[in-house]
Amino acid sequence: MSQDTTYQDEDMPAEIDFTGAERGKFYQTGSTLNLPVYLENQVQACLTKLASSKGMELSVLVNELLRKDIELIEIAR
Repeated sequence: MSQDTTYQDEDMPAEIDFTGAERGKFYQTGSTLNLPVYLENQVQACLTKLASSKGMELSVLVNELLRKDIELIEIAR
């Protein structure tokens, strides 16, 4: 009994071959994913200037501002 392993999905190009692939090879239980966040140019320039004047990293400033906004949202509920 032979099995045909050449299944072709019409959405998948024929040149992609997953013959030796392993499902979940790079999965790590409990890991977190840090998503990139893209700021508009004007917003980034303003926040970069503000962070620099306070002597802090841009990401620290953005996280502080977002935490404050989250607090306000929670209070308003």
